[in-house]
Amino acid sequence: MIGELMDRLDNFLKEKNIVTDWLVKIEEKTGVQKKLLLAGALAVIGVYLIFGYGASLLCNLIGFVYPAYISIKAIESSNKEDDTKWLTYWVVYGVFSVVEFFSDIFLYWFPFYYIAKCVFLLWCMAPVSWNGSNVVYSRFVRPFFLQHQSTFDSVVNDLSSKAKNVAENATKEATKIVLGHEKSQ
Repeated sequence: MIGELMDRLDNFLKEKNIVTDWLVKIEEKTGVQKKLLLAGALAVIGVYLIFGYGASLLCNLIGFVYPAYISIKAIESSNKEDDTKWLTYWVVYGVFSVVEFFSDIFLYWFPFYYIAKCVFLLWCMAPVSWNGSNVVYSRFVRPFFLQHQSTFDSVVNDLSSKAKNVAENATKEATKIVLGHEKSQ
């Protein structure tokens, strides 16, 4: 497993992208290998997630920016498999965010919370078949949804019809106000 990750890292460092472009520039100026520069950057990020101010923001950016970018690329591709992969990530990310909202007041005080959250989010987006998104979705989210799907459907339908009624009534009232205002002029 570690050998596979090291191979992926080597392949990533050979690719041409914004990260490797920066690493090449820094390597040329300092003489320090790209792999060591990347390891150092990851170590600094890890320490910052443990001790730094704004670790929550950094962790949320890590869990959002790359997946959002890759999701847009997936939408634009003709491959359906990558769409499913990233939709699964976003469902798990959403469920995790809701759970975190209610438990954050307690979890915030744990010293390694943000690094654990970041590791969890990285696991959820990992390019392996057993990534966190697949595991959490198949073991928790999907069974819960399938068990309660009819309830969810009726709530969504009820809310949709109520929202439609509110929108229609608001439109009618706005039309009355506008027409009433035009007649008075």
